[in-house]
Amino acid sequence: MKTRLRGRMARWIRKRQGPDSLPLTLSRKRLYILPTRAGVGFGLLLALMLVAGLNYANSTALFLTFLLTGFALVAMHQCHRNLLGAQLVAATAQPTFAHRSGTLSLIFENAAAAARLRIAAGVGDEPVAPTDLPARGRGKVELSVAAAKRGLVQIDRLHLITTHPFGLFRTWTWVHAPVEMLVYPRPNGSLPMPTHYGNKAGARSVTNTGSDEWLGLRPFRDGDSPRQVDWKAYAREAPLLVKEYSAAGAELRMFDFGALGNLQLETKLEQLARWVVDAEGGGERYGLRLPDNHIEPDRGPEHRHRCLAALAMFGLEDAQRGEDKAT
Repeated sequence: MKTRLRGRMARWIRKRQGPDSLPLTLSRKRLYILPTRAGVGFGLLLALMLVAGLNYANSTALFLTFLLTGFALVAMHQCHRNLLGAQLVAATAQPTFAHRSGTLSLIFENAAAAARLRIAAGVGDEPVAPTDLPARGRGKVELSVAAAKRGLVQIDRLHLITTHPFGLFRTWTWVHAPVEMLVYPRPNGSLPMPTHYGNKAGARSVTNTGSDEWLGLRPFRDGDSPRQVDWKAYAREAPLLVKEYSAAGAELRMFDFGALGNLQLETKLEQLARWVVDAEGGGERYGLRLPDNHIEPDRGPEHRHRCLAALAMFGLEDAQRGEDKAT
């Protein structure tokens, strides 16, 4: 019953507000405010004090009741003002791997001369994370987003809320600004990386003899193997760095979807993702060959993303078209 009521309320709010685009200033007409449980208890206490003061004609009790009522009204105004006029500047989600949690970053801006405290944000009905916005400054909230499978995760509803000050009232709003988070296939698989190198036609294939060329260190990226981390540098309180090597004499590797035989589709994609991550970590040049896409050999963060993104989206458009036809 409660879930159904929440769903109806969410649909009504979406219809009332319509779609949003960033940056978005939180105006008065889109804010909602209600007392919290503590606020309801506080109100009942005031009602009992009022009845007792009137019953016994106690002016001191009545004065205290009216004083606390004024305090509650000021708290309600301040709670509403804490969110009114705040601006959501940007919402971005960095790519992540399947079976992990991604991160949604929200950037807030406060143009007012007073600070805004304990403004919290969440995805849908998930738990919220708070932040403080300094006067005429910016604040950032990072939210965890589940990434159960590869593809695109649609984040189309954000929950902004505050109970500051005193927690007697809750002011909230919903933001319907669609954000997409790309989810790569999980790097997984035990097959060895292809031992032949995709040199140009007529060139001699070179096997990995173990004599690798040192390239340097780079910052740790999601999906890197722990074996490549420079733990000695990390023990000296350096940032988490990864060692990069290049196989001596190697020109490139080509990872071919068709060469993986009769494995299941997701198993193939996970194995290819494993090879892409390992090759990038080793500083090698590599390419990717899919039935509907061919990525020329290269290396670097942008090339790594291009290959992993192709694996993430492989076959999903055809599956979506099939579902549309079925419906």
